[in-house]
Amino acid sequence: MIYWEIFWAFFVSSILGYGGGPASIPLVEKEVVDHYGWLTNQEFSEVLAVGNSLPGPIATKLAAYIGYTEGGLLGSFIGLFATVAPSIILMLLLMAVLLKYKDKPQVKNISIIVRPVIAVLLGVMTFDFAKDSVVSLGVIYTIVLLVGSYLLLEKLKWHPALVILIALVIGAVTGLYNSGELTFAF
Repeated sequence: MIYWEIFWAFFVSSILGYGGGPASIPLVEKEVVDHYGWLTNQEFSEVLAVGNSLPGPIATKLAAYIGYTEGGLLGSFIGLFATVAPSIILMLLLMAVLLKYKDKPQVKNISIIVRPVIAVLLGVMTFDFAKDSVVSLGVIYTIVLLVGSYLLLEKLKWHPALVILIALVIGAVTGLYNSGELTFAF
C-alpha cells in the first residue's frame, strides 16, 4: 500500500505541476505534509533546502528522498519514476499535436498565463515556511535569516548553494547550542 501512496503522491504532484520543480514543490508539500503526514512542515523545509543545494531537478530529489524514507530503495525508485512518468507520457502522446500547433499564439500564451499562478504558489509556500520559522525559531532569528539570505543572494550575488550551506551550518550550530549539546557560547 505504501508504494501505491508514494507513486500517487508524486505522480499527481508532477502531472499538475506545470513548469517543473518550482511549480510542483507546493503540490508535493501538500501531499507529503498535509495528506499523508510523512513529514512535518519543518522537516519538509529542511529536505527542500538540502535538495536545493544539490545539483539537478528538485522534484526528483524530493521524490527519491521521501520515497526512500517511506519505502526504502524500492520506494525511492517508485517516487522517482512517478515524478518523471507524467512528462514521459505527455511527451509521447502530445508530441505530434505540439509540433503541429507550436507557432499558434494560443500555445505561446499558455506560459504567460501560468507564470503568475506559479509566483503565487511559491509566495504562499514562502509565507508558510516563514510562519513556521517564527514559531519554531523566533521572530529575530527568522528576520536575520531572511534579510541575510536576501542580501547575500540579491546584493552580493552569492551562489544559492553557498547561502543554503551557510544557513545549514548556522542552524546546526545554533540548534546544538540551544539543545545543550554544545557547551560554548557565541
